[in-house]
Amino acid sequence: MSTDNAVDHDTVPPANKGLLAIAGVLLAIPMIALAWVSSYAKKDPELWGFPFFIWYQFLWVFLCSALTYTAYKLVLKARPHRPMPGHADTDNDKEAGR
Repeated sequence: MSTDNAVDHDTVPPANKGLLAIAGVLLAIPMIALAWVSSYAKKDPELWGFPFFIWYQFLWVFLCSALTYTAYKLVLKARPHRPMPGHADTDNDKEAGR
């Protein structure tokens, strides 16, 4: 790697550690909820004929997707992007296919 393309870490905006911590908690929630098997290893209550064990895990498919998407958006907000010199997205770059 050439040194002329190196990122100047002194000018990169700092990450918002609070938002990163919240994103980490959002990612940990499904792991903890599904690892605690004794909380959902039962048949009742049934939902549309499905035992609790089945529909609870299926519900977490959607909850996990929502939590992961939210954590992703928080990380993007917590770590602001600083465009690198010479890599600005201009109309000329779009027309050239870059």
